[in-house]
Amino acid sequence: MILKSLPTGPLQVNCYILGCEVTRLAAVVDPGGDAEQILARLRQLNLKLQMVINTHGHFDHIGGNRRLLEEPGVELLLHRDDRELLGLAAEHAAAYGLPAEVSPAPQRLLVGGEVLSLGELQIKVLHTPGHTPGGICLYVEDQVMVGDTLFAGSIGRTDLPGGNHQQLIASIREQLLPLPDATGVHPGHGPATTIGRERNSNPFLA
Repeated sequence: MILKSLPTGPLQVNCYILGCEVTRLAAVVDPGGDAEQILARLRQLNLKLQMVINTHGHFDHIGGNRRLLEEPGVELLLHRDDRELLGLAAEHAAAYGLPAEVSPAPQRLLVGGEVLSLGELQIKVLHTPGHTPGGICLYVEDQVMVGDTLFAGSIGRTDLPGGNHQQLIASIREQLLPLPDATGVHPGHGPATTIGRERNSNPFLA
C-alpha cells in the first residue's frame, strides 16, 4: 500500500493519496485544493487516479474536486447525507472570504459499511456522523483516514450546521476505538496519531 499526505488549499487540509502497489491505481482523499500539485505527485508516484473520496462536504476538503474529475475515468464518492452540504460548499467558502468553487455532484453516494476496491486494496467505509451528518472514515489495512472526526488530542468541531457532539463521540467510540491500538490515524488537519494513543490520552474521550 502507498499512503502519502500533502497539505492543500487555503486551510491546509491533509490530502491523502492512497495507491495500490500492484495495479498502480489510486484514490485521492479530501483534495482541499492545489489540484495540479496533487496530479504532479500522482505522476511522480506512477499512479493512475481512479476515484476521489470526500470524507465530508465542507468546502476546505473539496477544493480540488472539479479539476481532478476532469481526468479520464475518475469518479467522486461522498456519503449520501452530505450531498446537500457539498452543494453549499462554495457558498460557505465565500462567507469566510475564501475562494469559492462549485464541486461536481458525486457519481457514487455511500451509506457506510461498503468495501471499496482499489486494485488489490480493500477500503472499508465507516460512517462517523457528528462533525457532519455524512462524515466517513476510510479504513484500509492498518491505517484509517478520519477526515475531521478525530485529531491528535482532539475531536472534530460540532458547532457548525449539522454538527452533533454526542453523535460524534458515539461515532468515535463505536467505529474507531474498536480498531487495533497500532492503527495509524490520519486526520484532515494536523499530525498523524494512533488509535491506542487517542484511546489512552485524548481528553475528549476520557
